[in-house]
Amino acid sequence: MSQNNLNQQWQNLADPWIKEMREGSNANRKGLLDPPMLEACGNINGKKILDCGCGEGRFSRMLAKRGAANVLGIDLCEKMIEAARELKSEAEEYRIADVQDLSFIQGEEFDLAISYLNQCDLPDFIANTNEVFRILKPGGKFIIANLHPMRSAVGCWLKDDNGKKKHVVLDDYFAEGQRHWKMMGVELTNFHRTLATYTKAYSDAGFSIERIIEPTATAEMIDIYPELIDELRVPNFIIYILSKN
Repeated sequence: MSQNNLNQQWQNLADPWIKEMREGSNANRKGLLDPPMLEACGNINGKKILDCGCGEGRFSRMLAKRGAANVLGIDLCEKMIEAARELKSEAEEYRIADVQDLSFIQGEEFDLAISYLNQCDLPDFIANTNEVFRILKPGGKFIIANLHPMRSAVGCWLKDDNGKKKHVVLDDYFAEGQRHWKMMGVELTNFHRTLATYTKAYSDAGFSIERIIEPTATAEMIDIYPELIDELRVPNFIIYILSKN
């Protein structure tokens, strides 16, 4: 699938996505991914941060409010960037750009880079990884939240005749490539890769893998977001904490 077709899918999703990010409960992000992602970022006071695939800017705004000196959010979806600019603070900047080509950024310019459920949408996540390594300062970190490889392969639940969830289907795991599905009624494409493919690419780029996190729901978050109960059974997401030594 061409990059233009992929971009059009996100243009089609933009309006309902922006509404969901700003008005919806968004359990997976608020209840499951935000806490470990923010913890992985650590103390960001005064830091310069790159947000790869920033969407409408939700996480970039969170980073700015936590004391980042500057957050540059980049995304190829024009509608998303327009929406992000509407709410931006003085510490935020948003640019329509391809995270697979950061040639407009000088080397060793950023302290921290974020990829919040973006690499699974990229045809060439390796290009993004290599580019982020180049633009990070020595000692910088790259925090990546991604679909868990065991879920991106197929990921759907097998249910019994009464609709009760029996288990998640894991099949075609080694058949890497495009996966097609619907979100908010819009056809989307993302990319499945194995855990070995991801970790090899990170190491080959020069990163050290500090930690891998498989987020699960806490009792407190299940009280707030009961729909997260299934996260106690199988992981939906994975977080990689990478460092440039």
